[in-house]
Amino acid sequence: METREKILKAAAEMIAEDMAAKLSVRAVAARAGVSTGSLRFHFPTQRALQDSLLSRIYEHVLPGDPIRDQALPPRERLLTCLRQVLAPLGVNEDARTAWGEMYRTFIEPEPTEQRRAAYLGHEREAERRVEHWLTVLAEEGALPPGDHTRNVRFLLTVLNGLSVERALPTRESVLVAETETLNAAVDYVLGAGPAPSARPSLP
Repeated sequence: METREKILKAAAEMIAEDMAAKLSVRAVAARAGVSTGSLRFHFPTQRALQDSLLSRIYEHVLPGDPIRDQALPPRERLLTCLRQVLAPLGVNEDARTAWGEMYRTFIEPEPTEQRRAAYLGHEREAERRVEHWLTVLAEEGALPPGDHTRNVRFLLTVLNGLSVERALPTRESVLVAETETLNAAVDYVLGAGPAPSARPSLP
């Protein structure tokens, strides 16, 4: 097997076994049976390794991932990806059921190490998914290259807040307010400034 493929396969196996795995150069090289120098040749930085692995995972798991659909502008693709995260939650009763399960699993019980590790695994997977989207957009020039950690955390915080709002009683359409928030978040990340409001501004 080609060295690069061996390295990516080893890293993917580590993630499959532990969603919170950090993918250190030494650990991945040992798992792949290659030297750290060889790994550095193919992936000069840990970030390069993570980005390549993310692309490989999501090309396999989500071959129809909208972030790759270049028929749409980057802004629309990122919006679609964010909406896809929220869609399975449903609204009102469905969202309350989902959040009730989350509460009973991770918030109400004593925070044991096992429970903490399980939650961090879910969180890291969500981070990887958003990282993948932003990495693809950076490769296309829609975002500056580099570390996307700040924007990843921002978008996940927005998604978490919107998912809670779907479960709460409200006087207005959840989806209208959600659309405004998602537009504002995407415009912030892409540096386009605030999104235009869907409602008339007050005098």
